[in-house]
Amino acid sequence: MSHVITEIYIYPIKSLAGISLSSAKAEEMGFENDRRWMLINSENQMLTQREHRIMSQFYPQISDGKISITFEDQKHEFSIDEHFGNTLKVNVWDDQSEVVEVNHETSKWFSQHLGFECKLVKILKNGARKHESSRLKETFNVSLADGYPYLLIGTESLDFLNEKLEEKITIKRFRPNIVVSTKKAHEEDDFTTFKIGEVQFKNIKPCGRCIMVNNDPENGRLKKEPLKTLSKYRNVDNSVLFGTNIVSLNSGNIKVGDTLIF
Repeated sequence: MSHVITEIYIYPIKSLAGISLSSAKAEEMGFENDRRWMLINSENQMLTQREHRIMSQFYPQISDGKISITFEDQKHEFSIDEHFGNTLKVNVWDDQSEVVEVNHETSKWFSQHLGFECKLVKILKNGARKHESSRLKETFNVSLADGYPYLLIGTESLDFLNEKLEEKITIKRFRPNIVVSTKKAHEEDDFTTFKIGEVQFKNIKPCGRCIMVNNDPENGRLKKEPLKTLSKYRNVDNSVLFGTNIVSLNSGNIKVGDTLIF
């Protein structure tokens, strides 16, 4: 059976809802416009759904060089290229990153809807954040994603999990970038290097999951699953694994329907 891309997602602003795409441009830092923006608090600390589940209810769209965000019945937009002011140094976990604020109005809009002061910032260039793989002893230029630029999940991994769950879940719980048709659960863990279209990818390591997968993206409510069930059969070295982290070795376009070539 061939492995075919069934879904592609980007998450322009870290921890907000994602956008489903039929095609995307792969770059070293991740798909174009994927997690190039992030919200930070008044202490310049990153904000995520782990502490603020309501962030899952902000829905971005990209059109005509602009990003629009919808929250409840409110809408706000800003230009993809917009930014001003001095460079700020912020941390994404253990990695320091250089970012710039988008604009005052956008920061104010998010502050009003989240109920505390925050800023929307953007990573401008390749190399503004570097992430070292302790396993490979290699350093990668990455975006504002938690660790690696791409998360790939096989369809059978979700199907296998859903067989064990009373309340079925969708792939959105796991915030993948690439979903691939598979025959066996978690076979993506063992992918090495492969090509999609003109882009060469390399598998780094299976992805350890956190409490965020228990946040239901439909309503922002915290559930007990799927982490409870996953931890019974996917716990490796105190890490619950689901999906795998990959990097691209060159740039190019990929699309739904493309086949992985090993």
